[in-house]
Amino acid sequence: MSTTTTPLPPSVQDVVGPHHRTVPVPVDGGTLQVGVWEPPGADGRTPTAVLVHGITASHVSWAALAAALPGTRLVAPDLRGRGRSRDLPGPYGMPRHAADVAATLEHLGLSDVVAVGHSMGAFVALVLADRHPGLVRSLVLVDGGMPLLPPPGVAPEDVAAAVLGPAADRLRMSFASQEAYRDFWREHPALGPGWDDLRTAYVDYDLVGAAPELRPSTRTAALEEDIRELVDGSSVQRALERLDRPVTWFVAPRGLLDEVPPLYPDAARARWTGQLPTLRMVPVVEVNHYTIVLSRPGVEQLLPHLGRHLAGEGLPDD
Repeated sequence: MSTTTTPLPPSVQDVVGPHHRTVPVPVDGGTLQVGVWEPPGADGRTPTAVLVHGITASHVSWAALAAALPGTRLVAPDLRGRGRSRDLPGPYGMPRHAADVAATLEHLGLSDVVAVGHSMGAFVALVLADRHPGLVRSLVLVDGGMPLLPPPGVAPEDVAAAVLGPAADRLRMSFASQEAYRDFWREHPALGPGWDDLRTAYVDYDLVGAAPELRPSTRTAALEEDIRELVDGSSVQRALERLDRPVTWFVAPRGLLDEVPPLYPDAARARWTGQLPTLRMVPVVEVNHYTIVLSRPGVEQLLPHLGRHLAGEGLPDD
């Protein structure tokens, strides 16, 4: 594996820990930046997962999970158009992201991994497993992956924008300082309560540019292109139709603004568990769409099930 690293802000380095590094991976159009957590002495027998973040997130969103899995190799790219991969050109879309993740695994000499995706990253993980089946042993989907169903009164073509509209608004804003961006997020109903060092690192890593014109790293064009596939993307539909491996699907009880109903209300849960025989749904409690991965209570609920996947045991039987 390459040992080249990219310097991180001190607040981020303190959170990701000493066994984290960033690796540049050549992909179509440039270089994908990939975070790697790896225990000392790791070899081909070390349990490995590839972690795929959400639509406006970065690999730093997985720092809490990495801290809870010190004996596991975790490979977490910044997706094209986000984080330190923001300058990679489009097109975007789930097949393009899946190809980038596949290139990452191949570059690092890895296969037969557990693919873990959060939010949009779960859609990417599904397409990765469908298009590159030799790379993925099983799937863990965290509050994502299943196409979004229209709530009452919302047309199918408007679902994604209705759900993720506030995220798009943020990408068009600028901030005078790092502290101003932290303050913005401290007021966020889903992330502000329980603010801690992990959330500070998450938002600090997200900033690009220079004061007083700091901006979130996600490209608006990337969000706008990717968001269309979360309702009826053809590559996602094909992956679901051909799904043939163990899948654990975690669902949060509250949404992107800490609201009820959540991203996947009861009707959506019933539809997808009834339609997909290899899908095992696991409800998670007392978290929202963000804190299911960005908080210790969320991560602690994922660990037992993820541990079974890493051990090659597939679906939990409890």
